[in-house]
Amino acid sequence: MNSKGKIYTFDLTTKKMNLLNTGFATSCNNDHGISPDKKWLVVSHHDQTDPSTKPYKSAIFILPITGGTPRRVTSEVMSFWLGWTPDGKTLAYCGERNGNYDIYTIGVEGGTEKRLTQTDGLDDGPDYSADGKYIYFNSYRTGHMQIWRMLADGTQPKQLTFDENSNWFAHPSPDNQWIVYIAYTSDEKQNHLFGKNVKLCLMNLKTKEIKDITPVFYGGQGTINVPSWSPDSKKIAFVSYKVK
Repeated sequence: MNSKGKIYTFDLTTKKMNLLNTGFATSCNNDHGISPDKKWLVVSHHDQTDPSTKPYKSAIFILPITGGTPRRVTSEVMSFWLGWTPDGKTLAYCGERNGNYDIYTIGVEGGTEKRLTQTDGLDDGPDYSADGKYIYFNSYRTGHMQIWRMLADGTQPKQLTFDENSNWFAHPSPDNQWIVYIAYTSDEKQNHLFGKNVKLCLMNLKTKEIKDITPVFYGGQGTINVPSWSPDSKKIAFVSYKVK
């Protein structure tokens, strides 16, 4: 988990938090995750040394899951990590280039990024299906934020939700039977703000039936940005906020 720019581990038995050594990467945001082989951690870190004139300079870095010195993967800012291919070879992320946010992929060793979406408005939240065939994402291309799916190469985009909620961050289950996503109960346009009325929804990928799995609560930014299914597809970790 992240807190105030740093990454912590949380022991499910003792309930204790411990600071993870992430070297110079101490301005991390919500967008971090674990590699399929459980050996690596990817973080999105605000790199103030980057020569870009952008006010926020999130780039993607990889480091050992036990802690260590991060290695930069993306050359361009802003880049926010959100998905990892099942074979561990490719990262998917949301990138801002020339004022527009789209979905990109890049090899874990770096190199040239590949742009997968080119629509006006925000495309965000890419996460791979367990078989690596699809990328699930949220898009504002219709003028309302909804959940979409495309092939892993960016072709054949298909809209999956059609309701009045603002739907974000779809994460497919490890058994490939479900997606969970966060639904704002108000139309938040292209924003996913902190402290709004939200709920978590579950879609059956075979029937496309959707059900609420939480009541409405205060959440939003950081609630379920990145993959957080348990390996057995029975539990989901998420964040809610206390409002005084």
